[in-house]
Amino acid sequence: MADNGLPCLDLLEATPGILRGLMSELTDDDARWKPAPDRFSVAEVLAHLSHSEGHCYRMRLDRFLAESRPAFDPDDAQMYLDLYRGADPEDAFDHFEEQRETNIEYLRVLPSEAGRRVALHREAGEITLNQMLHEWALHDLGHIRQIAELVRARKYLEGAGPLGSNYQLKP
Repeated sequence: MADNGLPCLDLLEATPGILRGLMSELTDDDARWKPAPDRFSVAEVLAHLSHSEGHCYRMRLDRFLAESRPAFDPDDAQMYLDLYRGADPEDAFDHFEEQRETNIEYLRVLPSEAGRRVALHREAGEITLNQMLHEWALHDLGHIRQIAELVRARKYLEGAGPLGSNYQLKP
């Protein structure tokens, strides 16, 4: 891809494919499995990613570009738990993937100076669009790791038999 000077776009673009690979052998039951009542399932993580893509990241991106020094409230996934419960994993992933493709297409045509645009985050203070792109990548990587750990625990640990006893999974 052509580099427009904005950071993290290749990783952000790769995330749906990475997730698709991790989930390639999951059944619907696997995707809805929760390791504990207070933990997320793969389906709930996908619902969170889908929701965050539009209601956090795209909204912030649009405001970065349309407003002078917009103010952002912190995003709290805990506020949306009811929205994520019972989510259909395929629908959530498809919606996430569509939004991500649209967002990457949009980001790829922005000039590099857009990354220097400033906003005021109510917890973090002054941030730039470039910093938000780095945080977006951190967010993706955290949930990639979370889904990988859920897949490891649900699909592969038991099948490894005694060979799996040394793995300390924390799904």
